[in-house]
Amino acid sequence: ASEARAELGMADLSGLTTLRLGVIEDFDSDVTPQLLSKLARDLKGCRFLLETGASHRLQDQLEARALDVVIAADSAADAGSDWREVHPLMSEPFVAVTPIGARIEELPLILYTARQLMGRQIATHLAKLGTRPAHRFELDSYAAILAMVTGGEGWTILTPLALHQARAFRAQVEVRPLPVAPLERTLSLSARAGILRDVPGQIAAQMKLLIEREVIRPALAECPWLAPMLRVL
Repeated sequence: ASEARAELGMADLSGLTTLRLGVIEDFDSDVTPQLLSKLARDLKGCRFLLETGASHRLQDQLEARALDVVIAADSAADAGSDWREVHPLMSEPFVAVTPIGARIEELPLILYTARQLMGRQIATHLAKLGTRPAHRFELDSYAAILAMVTGGEGWTILTPLALHQARAFRAQVEVRPLPVAPLERTLSLSARAGILRDVPGQIAAQMKLLIEREVIRPALAECPWLAPMLRVL
């Protein structure tokens, strides 16, 4: 039923001639290409401009009117902005990723860079708990981090979506609940309020279908304990 409603709603997009879309890189491998293919079929006269990048940079470009629609992680700094309309897409927990069979307490932590929103969320959470482990590495690449974990160099904190993006390493690592208090993040579609009428909501509906099929179902099949924290909103 939700898919039928999304199909019907796309008819209202027919007047668009250009759509500037910003999407975080976490969706690059499958969700974003499928979204663009779907939009292209429904919007035969529309030209699409895609920008991928970090969440905070995409939000800045939306505010500067350089992008029309942004799909990114939410931050406290964006909360309550009356110039934006926000369509929540998904929520996901942070998880511990270790070499298979390893003991976390015997390994150093490999951090995702604090120059990115997700890395700052992790660092802030650990600081609040007073449990930030010693670390030697802080990297901005999921693949590089997981390659080091696979090699036994340490353990890391990522999300199911990050693991989906770098899934070539999935069979070589173990995914566990965080050894500290839980942490989660939400991802949303944002647009400048009142500019694109129903378009943002209709694109959000398409994104939710893709996220459910491509990200959430495979993750829950491997790690059922992620439910209900990993979910479409």
